[in-house]
Amino acid sequence: MVNPRGGRLAAGRARALGLPTRGTTAPNRLRRVDRWLADVAGPLLRGSVDPLVVDVGFGSSPVTTVELYERLRVVCPRVRVLGLELDQQRVAAARPAARPPGLTFDHGGFGQVARDGQPVVIRALNVLRQYPEPAVAGAWQAMAGLLAPGGLLVEGTCDEIGRRACWFGRPASAAPPRWLAAAGRIPAGPTLTLAAHLPSLRQPSELAERLPKTLIARNVAGEDIHRLLEELDQAWARAAARAVFSPRQRWIAAVLDLRAGGLPVRGDMRRWRLGELTVDWPPPVPR
Repeated sequence: MVNPRGGRLAAGRARALGLPTRGTTAPNRLRRVDRWLADVAGPLLRGSVDPLVVDVGFGSSPVTTVELYERLRVVCPRVRVLGLELDQQRVAAARPAARPPGLTFDHGGFGQVARDGQPVVIRALNVLRQYPEPAVAGAWQAMAGLLAPGGLLVEGTCDEIGRRACWFGRPASAAPPRWLAAAGRIPAGPTLTLAAHLPSLRQPSELAERLPKTLIARNVAGEDIHRLLEELDQAWARAAARAVFSPRQRWIAAVLDLRAGGLPVRGDMRRWRLGELTVDWPPPVPR
């Protein structure tokens, strides 16, 4: 495998950039990620000369890549979405759903991301969850290095029907253009987002089952992710009286509670009412 930025990748890294995945998927599975991405990256897409979005590992059906295209072209009609898969049969099955030049499908993995241009967004959902944990950091670094300046890597995991999802937002390695700081919502550093279908949520720590690969083994006492879920459960319990109005009002009250306690919470009521919580990750200082 050849590194798009020149030279050859080491054998171990090449394997990390090209592992096939199980490929299971379903309609609307990634809707929570997509609506967050449309909001956060909308200004970036509209301001880009070539608003290319790459969806890595779209799976056995192209449906979630098609949905990503439909949702992003609402905020940027010029968007181009490229779905990549290592399985040639999956690519062949997906191509009838293509709508060139806006929506296309091709064979390849992380190493082929930059083949069709420099992406401003890379989405890799339910991909690295299937990797050995030591390979994840290298995959992050490789994908972030392929992004256009100011671009965004979205990597995480969700359940089979999209009711629980957790993902990282990781900015590009290259510094963002000056206009993006004024026009965009993309943070300068990494973030972690937890999102849930609130009517079916008993307590927020249920989201632990869908943490990204690098956080699964760290959900133990003393670790940041364990502390976050514990504090969110406690805030959810304190907001129990708000449940009489709706689970949404209870979640908003819990998020406001966490922010008042010093957690670096991002976003506003528009995002929280959807069952989202986005925080700087890792938290900058112990609380």
